[in-house]
Amino acid sequence: MKELIFKGAGVAIVTPFNEDGIDFKELARLIDFNIDYGTDAIVITGTTGESATMSDQEHKEAIKFTVEHVNKRVPVIAGTGSNDTVYAVQLSEYAQSVGADALLVVTPYYNKCSQRGLITHFRAIADKVNIPIILYNVPSRTGVCIAVDSFVELAKHPNIVAVKEASGDLSAVAKIRAACGDDLAIYSGNDDQIVPILSLGGAGVISVLSNVMPQETHDICQLYFDGKVKESSDLQIKLLDLINNLFIDVNPIPVKMALREMGFKVGELRLPLTDMEDSKLAKLKASMKSHGIL
Repeated sequence: MKELIFKGAGVAIVTPFNEDGIDFKELARLIDFNIDYGTDAIVITGTTGESATMSDQEHKEAIKFTVEHVNKRVPVIAGTGSNDTVYAVQLSEYAQSVGADALLVVTPYYNKCSQRGLITHFRAIADKVNIPIILYNVPSRTGVCIAVDSFVELAKHPNIVAVKEASGDLSAVAKIRAACGDDLAIYSGNDDQIVPILSLGGAGVISVLSNVMPQETHDICQLYFDGKVKESSDLQIKLLDLINNLFIDVNPIPVKMALREMGFKVGELRLPLTDMEDSKLAKLKASMKSHGIL
């Protein structure tokens, strides 16, 4: 059995921006807020962190700063995926060099390779680093879905240890679990499926919800691990309206606007992402008020 990077709730953390680029002071505040309230890992430069519109320098600075600020309090997982294998290797090597504990590597997007291409791509990255890799399967964004047979092949690599599974297909999760067993840990990539994926042997979640409710997201997982399945499920259902409204528009638009309402200076979304309309914001704020966030 491969060693788990973390067990529980890892936050797919928002990147705060200002007129100069990344607001590192506010990033430190967000990191501390999450760790203080139970988050089990920090995932930097992922989809929720707007990595797609970061420069190479910003991407590297965000990873390095996060590693240094977290200072081993929890694992730091760096998003280093790209549709360019060479660049993904370079960024992964950099993340390892500055002390990242693990990597989150998304399937190549836009050029939409074959399953053979996916296997070759991920192996090329895994061969160049000595830290664990979490595959990121999110076909709604990339247009590519990792097949079960491909997971089996990838899980044979000692550095490929887990998947963030965001296909939304629980049957596929069950098939991955059955085919790979303990060779590939599964993290939910959807906050509305934490408990169902835990019930299939999942190790936790890489969460958007954790940005605004880190303690509660951690608790959903910990209650389940403690054998309190009903309490875990009840908390999942209790938070479902907020979870849904955090995805009322394209992620990370709602969560970034939610954090602004909470007093975090996360700045503007980078184009082509824009603020959502007032009617959607009103629904999000109503959910936040009902859960005592506002």
